[in-house]
Amino acid sequence: MINQFLIIAFLSLIFTDHIQAQPNQIEKMKQLDDMIGDWVGVSQQIKDDTIEKEVPAYESIKYGLDSHIIIDLKSETLVLHTIIQYDEEDETYYYHPFSKNGTGKYPAHFEDGKLIVVPKETVRYVFTLSEDGNFTEYGERLIDNKWVRYFQDVFTLIE
Repeated sequence: MINQFLIIAFLSLIFTDHIQAQPNQIEKMKQLDDMIGDWVGVSQQIKDDTIEKEVPAYESIKYGLDSHIIIDLKSETLVLHTIIQYDEEDETYYYHPFSKNGTGKYPAHFEDGKLIVVPKETVRYVFTLSEDGNFTEYGERLIDNKWVRYFQDVFTLIE
């Protein structure tokens, strides 16, 4: 009888912690709601503040996999499938890109309305919504203590 009680008490503690953790994870993911939608636009390669190449791009962003965000990006230069999740234990977002060249898992944080992914100390990817409602992703490299943009994707919501 005591063993059954201990098992039930232990299981209810685990279950209660899981239920309490869920709302925080959902709340963190809701910060990214503005990303959701089907987007069309351009992908730009940038060098020395000049657009060197620009190609049409399409991006579908939706919720799936128990409140994770799933991103499918397609352009002439890149096909990318990405999952974004929030980890309760680490209190960190994670960005998981998948391409024909491989996969990764990079930490990210939400700051001033932007999701900032940091694959390494000298590289970051920023996801944000502009004042005019366009969705923008850009990559920057830290060069001589200054962040320099090397790609940018600008999207308009397909209605």
